[in-house]
Amino acid sequence: MVRSVTPEPAGDGQSLGDLVALAAKDVSQLIRYEIDLAKTELMDDVERIGLAGALGVVAAFVACLVLVLLSIALAFGLVALGIWTWAAFLIVAGVYVLFAILVLGIAYLKLKRLSGLRKTRETVTEGLEMLRHENQDPDGQRPEITARKTG
Repeated sequence: MVRSVTPEPAGDGQSLGDLVALAAKDVSQLIRYEIDLAKTELMDDVERIGLAGALGVVAAFVACLVLVLLSIALAFGLVALGIWTWAAFLIVAGVYVLFAILVLGIAYLKLKRLSGLRKTRETVTEGLEMLRHENQDPDGQRPEITARKTG
């Protein structure tokens, strides 16, 4: 807890204004300390997120290397079954091409179903139309806006 560095007002003749000023000073100092604490915690979180991101990139790189090694192992496994070497590697490459086409097809279908904020546009348009109709006189003319005098 933050303590005031100002002397304690023990009724030694300080006015109400002085007491309010001391309280305001203490509150502003407390707010500054809270902001500094929040900044420190935020920087710690940013450092953790950066480290986690870097470790994620390293893990993705290692996963790609493993995928390449497993692909070579699959190709040589096909060679062991009696398939020509070039054909085995071509089969593995073809499987990856088919997989990529499948993934791209799924992504295309997901993107095709995007609504483009259709419902939001409809509700905003309806709201604007309601506002336009509310601001019109029965004869279809908009009323003139006059400034009020406050006195």
